[in-house]
Amino acid sequence: MSGLGGLNKTPGGIVVSVVQSQLFDVATSADLKHAVDHVVALVKRTKHAYPATDMVIFPEYCIHGLSMRMDDEIMCTLDGPEVAAFKEVCKDEGVWGCFSIMEKNPLGNPWNSGIVINASGELVNYYRKMHPWIPVEPWYPGNRGISVFEGPGGVKMSLIICHDGMFPEMAREAAYQGAEVLLRTAGYTPPIKQSWELTNRTNAFTNLMYTVSVALAGTDGTFKSMGEAMFCNPEGDVLEHGNNSPDEAFACEIRAEEVRRRRRHWGVENNLYQFGHRGYVAVQGGASDCPYTYMKDLVAGKWKTSEDDEVVVKDGTSCGYEPPRKEFIDELGAF
Repeated sequence: MSGLGGLNKTPGGIVVSVVQSQLFDVATSADLKHAVDHVVALVKRTKHAYPATDMVIFPEYCIHGLSMRMDDEIMCTLDGPEVAAFKEVCKDEGVWGCFSIMEKNPLGNPWNSGIVINASGELVNYYRKMHPWIPVEPWYPGNRGISVFEGPGGVKMSLIICHDGMFPEMAREAAYQGAEVLLRTAGYTPPIKQSWELTNRTNAFTNLMYTVSVALAGTDGTFKSMGEAMFCNPEGDVLEHGNNSPDEAFACEIRAEEVRRRRRHWGVENNLYQFGHRGYVAVQGGASDCPYTYMKDLVAGKWKTSEDDEVVVKDGTSCGYEPPRKEFIDELGAF
């Protein structure tokens, strides 16, 4: 049930709208301002088109485009004019908003960051992309982990960005922390269309959560983004599916009780619980050990797949970037 594509909202539900915003070529501060103004206008338009909307979500790169430029002139900060404009429109429209910025980073290359602002214009969630789409993307890997926040109506949400969703561990971590809705924003292009749907649906079902996903749409003259907005329910069914039209909005009613009911009452396929309670029919409470070598090795800093020595692409030189010379610094929440 989608509430007729978000036109209706029932008690206990919230309406989430996603906007397949136009892909821009952003090279200057003037270009950046134009893109910000465009997104602000789309917030207003979406709230007018779907008055029941509690939250509006924009794709990754919604104000920076896909050029991967790192010029300081167009990088953002949390206290800069771009974020201020987003806060103002959310407060004025009385709606939550999820936006994308490329963020200045004193440690090196910029971060690819996502922010969530509530209907009072306050920043309530701030996430740095954990898995840049390498070797194409030059962004510094996120160092704030995955967070869960209370969204509109007290619904627990988590935000990941684009390529993050290709790693099942990301969705599982969000669900483990209590997320009932996984937001996924992206700048993906058409070749990823099939993998996009596959992972959105799988992340939903394997964690008994909603997934709400949206990518940029249109072309900047060089790149073309795919749109493909998508809402999936906790059983992995697609409730609403977008197209490839730029600036088109899609909406859906989200009912957190559908997540809570399954996680509390299901036996068969209650995989989020059963992952840490293996074989509870045979052994009291189920086995709660960690039998996974990859988890143990990652924690120990010894990650090495059986093909590691044969992997060819290990830096960004194939995409025109210089080999990196900086070590990763994990300063959780330092900036």
